[in-house]
Amino acid sequence: MESAAPLLTVRGLTKRFAGVAALDGVDFTVRPGEIHALLGENGAGKSTLIKTLTGVHTPDGGEIILAGAAFRPRSPRDAENAGLSTVYQEVNLIPSLSVAENLSLGRQPGRFGFIRWRAVRAHARTVLARLDIACDPEAELGSLSLATQQLVAIARAVDLRARLLILDEPTASLDEQEVAGLFRIMRQLRTNGIGIVFVTHFLEQVYAVCDRLTILRNGRLVGEHAVRDLSRLDLVAAMLGRTPEETASTEKTTRPQRSEEPLVEARGIARRGAIRPVDVAIGAGEVVGLAGLLGSGRTETARLLFGIDRCEAGEIRVRGTPVRLDSPRAAIRLGFAFCSEDRKREGILPHLSVRENLIVALQAKRGAWKRLSRQEQEALCEHYVRALRIKLSNLDQPIATLSGGNQQKVLLARWLATRPELIIVDEPTRGIDIGAKAEIEQLIGSLRDQGVAVLFISSEIEEVVRNATEVVVLRERRRVASFSGPEVTAANLMNAMAGGHVPHE
Repeated sequence: MESAAPLLTVRGLTKRFAGVAALDGVDFTVRPGEIHALLGENGAGKSTLIKTLTGVHTPDGGEIILAGAAFRPRSPRDAENAGLSTVYQEVNLIPSLSVAENLSLGRQPGRFGFIRWRAVRAHARTVLARLDIACDPEAELGSLSLATQQLVAIARAVDLRARLLILDEPTASLDEQEVAGLFRIMRQLRTNGIGIVFVTHFLEQVYAVCDRLTILRNGRLVGEHAVRDLSRLDLVAAMLGRTPEETASTEKTTRPQRSEEPLVEARGIARRGAIRPVDVAIGAGEVVGLAGLLGSGRTETARLLFGIDRCEAGEIRVRGTPVRLDSPRAAIRLGFAFCSEDRKREGILPHLSVRENLIVALQAKRGAWKRLSRQEQEALCEHYVRALRIKLSNLDQPIATLSGGNQQKVLLARWLATRPELIIVDEPTRGIDIGAKAEIEQLIGSLRDQGVAVLFISSEIEEVVRNATEVVVLRERRRVASFSGPEVTAANLMNAMAGGHVPHE
């Protein structure tokens, strides 16, 4: 394999959106008969690279060579016809059709304008048997498990004579047995000489099935390595762009003594396909950090704590009393608040004003029959605009016209107006400038001093070390370590994230 001519060669690939480089001179090589991991945190450029390779985006510079010939697809169909197929986490087949119909979709055998259904079913059985996929060809695709649907999508790609298969986070919603079945198919395809690009956030899976890996960060190539030559700790450091030694001097916050009884305690909360049983305890006046790579289960844990997703196991206690969190409304009634990491889709209401965005959570908490008067709304907004130093022209300015940092401050003000006892902040400083980051960190410190419990989630190791009074580390959707006091160091967090020895768990 290592001596084989490359199946795919990408040189100096560049793609810009509104002047911002999503890909900046990226090189990428895949050989026939290898499983190649494509790794990187949010914003690294993985999705843009895949969409450029498959004809969704047109590159602004660089070249793509597929099987020795220049390759510039104008659409996903062009890429598929050239032997490059993609299977996404959300299967893009038709769930209301049968497995056999999906496998032959767009190329059904026919005669005199009629589809030969017997031939369709026979062909499907042959395709499924070739990959040893136990599946009824006549079953409706949507009635099958997600894992089986993905295997059908892979079978269709192979049947289209794919030479290069891109699997974009195929294991994100699978259990261990389903992952093992997928890996069996991947190894079989590798034996058949098909090149596979495997996008995943689970490091254990990289070391279990991949031959080589490429790391992207901020649209640039960080490095390409044989998996056997790169330790897990070095891989985590490369993905995050720092080493434990580089972050060792990060200034830490003062860490108060934990109160005897936590304000909020989660015991063994879990949800299939999202997070394995995890414990988290947060006391009044504490900042508890959740650390881990993308896909480790940080946001999934937060969603369970705020009632966005329902726990399938475990319990949540508030001041020692079990509570039922079956909706965000129930969480708000308990004094919980949640700032989502997806500011644009789950945070701001872009077509409403700053005033309307800021008061919406408090109004929801009060109910439809206790409406805030316009005077109350403006007084409340003016207070938080001053307190958080939100820069705007007037309160009725559309929130979409504010900078990212000021939008984030409005979202924090929205929840502070409800006077929460627990506030969950998921990536509160992502996509904002350095000055706004510092102000938001100061705000989190002031909330801690006021006795508010804070669950702080960030992919920035330095931020977690700087702000958290205790840190819970997640990896592969499970809790693997916790640190407090002087143990909260970048070296300890990164070692736990990488799967190193943790003496306290």
